[in-house]
Amino acid sequence: MSDTSQAPTPEAAGSTPLTLVFDEPRGRKKPPRHLADLTAPERKTLLEEQGLPGFRAKQLSTHYFSRLVDDPAEMTDLPAGQRDALVGALLPSLMTPLRTLEADKGTTRKTLWKLFDGALVESVLMRYPGRVTMCVSSQAGCGMACPFCATGQGGLQRNMSTAEIVEQVVAGARSLARDEVPGGPGRVSNVVFMGMGEPLANYKAVIGAVRRLTEPAPDGLGMSARGITVSTVGLVPRIRQLTEEGIPVTLALSLHAPDDELRNELVPINTRYSVVETVEAAWDYARVTKRRVSIEYAMMRGINDQAWRADLLGDVLNSYGDWGWVHVNLIPLNPTPGSKWTASDPADEREFVFRLEAKGIPTTVRDTRGSDIDGACGQLAAVE
Repeated sequence: MSDTSQAPTPEAAGSTPLTLVFDEPRGRKKPPRHLADLTAPERKTLLEEQGLPGFRAKQLSTHYFSRLVDDPAEMTDLPAGQRDALVGALLPSLMTPLRTLEADKGTTRKTLWKLFDGALVESVLMRYPGRVTMCVSSQAGCGMACPFCATGQGGLQRNMSTAEIVEQVVAGARSLARDEVPGGPGRVSNVVFMGMGEPLANYKAVIGAVRRLTEPAPDGLGMSARGITVSTVGLVPRIRQLTEEGIPVTLALSLHAPDDELRNELVPINTRYSVVETVEAAWDYARVTKRRVSIEYAMMRGINDQAWRADLLGDVLNSYGDWGWVHVNLIPLNPTPGSKWTASDPADEREFVFRLEAKGIPTTVRDTRGSDIDGACGQLAAVE
């Protein structure tokens, strides 16, 4: 067992208290309205309001979600005389790729995007045997101020629109369909809201994106909700709101500590919603949706990786019953420039897994793909 009396505190590791930011600065110009922001009836209505044939909305949706077309010249079923007006109304340009870095022989691709107002975000495509996962951003920056996360240290610039979120997935789908990713043509099977930002702090846009991703083509991408994971550091009211949405996505709770004293430092939102309140909300989500919750736990050397904390985490999770409502996903801490936080010793990591499994908690250690291109968890900083 570790000697907890000598465990350094987060302050000793170099963190400083930061103010949480929930609201983006006012007065910002909004992103252009895009068909991915709208329901199918809303798309039809918008065209009609602009004096354009409403039935063309379905054709535009087909080009975007089904054919993955981004060149208006390929939309040959649209009248040449109306094509520019139709595309301008529902398919405005949302984001420009500035740079794509590759790892794992090209099967991991991190893209830096510039949004219409100059804000920068990143998304990551990861191809595995049998599946392709897109990690998408929901905010430019993040206001949650977790001291070990590169994104959190940059602060919040603004929320992203539903369409800006969806476009990251559609762009990944295009690259797969065009055979730009090793492994042959494919499709995006999983989406994780684990990129830049706190998804539940941009709740309306994120839920809109989930609906667009899961709606049948051509209204959306036609993905399974079970292939979508929405992460949160623990915005309890929003977790409870998500519980009532009726969309069976996987909830991932970034817990990182089983006790309030430490979690207050690692995840500042904990000063507002305690460990007990947060885990209870996650358990209630599992109870209502029948979807197992993933507990995300970044392993930090000498901070939160002690054996006694593994025992405490197991006890906290088991206090809601042992019916398999939860799975723990341990994340070897990924390095960020200038950070004093380091990954746990492998022996401590193994002991942590052993302690949790001994208490009947299913536990895995996350694959850290993309760390060499700063594309792994906690590394996205969108630096141009």
